[in-house]
Amino acid sequence: MFNPSRNEARQFLIDAWLKHRDARPATPLETVAGELIAQHPEYHALLESGGDALDRDWPPEHGETNPFLHLSMHLSIREQVSIDQPAGVAAHHARLSRALGSALDAEHVMMDCLAEMIWQAQRHHTAPDPAIYLGCLAARQAG
Repeated sequence: MFNPSRNEARQFLIDAWLKHRDARPATPLETVAGELIAQHPEYHALLESGGDALDRDWPPEHGETNPFLHLSMHLSIREQVSIDQPAGVAAHHARLSRALGSALDAEHVMMDCLAEMIWQAQRHHTAPDPAIYLGCLAARQAG
């Protein structure tokens, strides 16, 4: 199972961005990541800063979004959608994309639901429950 360290995961995103920016050959996953990062210009300077980005923390109490977490959640959601796992997530993504005008905006909404599922699992010391995730997505579409 692929289980990178924090720095390895961050370095992957940095490398993917630099390859995309410089039009260098990349793996399929790096290509997806590079295209995703291109849609987040607010992170470009950080990803180009090198070692500073690897060591920085974004504590929640400071109110800043952790760009590595944000981008990783996008990648997770895109993988979920590509294999429709949990079952039904692709349909939720399609409906949200139509309603919001873009897949990127849909993924931003989906992130909140994914985070809720993870938070509930951590809080209750259980495995992540896809019913929580899918229920949250359904509620977001209804409201």
